Amino acid sequence: MSRFNNITFYTSVNDVRDLPLHTGVEIAFAGRSNAGKSSAINTLTNRSRLAFVSKTPGRTQLINYFQLNSDQFFVDLPGYGYAKVPDSIRQHWQSLLSSYLQTREPLKGLVLIMDIRHPLKPLDIKMLDWFAPTGKAIHILLTKSDKLSTQRANITLKDVTLYLNGAYPQCSVQLFSSLSATGVDDATTVISEWLETN
Repeated sequence: MSRFNNITFYTSVNDVRDLPLHTGVEIAFAGRSNAGKSSAINTLTNRSRLAFVSKTPGRTQLINYFQLNSDQFFVDLPGYGYAKVPDSIRQHWQSLLSSYLQTREPLKGLVLIMDIRHPLKPLDIKMLDWFAPTGKAIHILLTKSDKLSTQRANITLKDVTLYLNGAYPQCSVQLFSSLSATGVDDATTVISEWLETN
């Protein structure tokens, strides 16, 4: 049974002014539009449709809050990258993401989702650059690890780890697969520790 399976939808917001007021802890999830973010959230919570999984990248256009208990929240941030939207909306998302990541006080850590076949793309680096100056923890899930051989997945993990150790030392990283449930326990342990830091 998932440590987070009691989670429920709480609210959606489209502006930082509408972020909920509380004295608890938020864990944010971010990633490229096709990196498997919604699937990762669903796998971690053992809920098949908690976060909407779409064949069309970029469907998450709001900041979606899910409540674990009275003072703990998962925050699903808009996917970035491939969404076919007008420039004005894309710019709004960028402003929303950067403002939330850089200024949100209850935010304790960022789970950054990257497709293991395409890690550390420019927009992923931009997310790290926005969030790293806060000094808060970052944990990267290299998703879809089942798409690679074990050897190739471990080589990619090593390469990403070496890069992060030099550029973003507060980052940790692991292999993850929603299909095979690889890495679920490790990710659960990291997130649980963050939730208990309030």
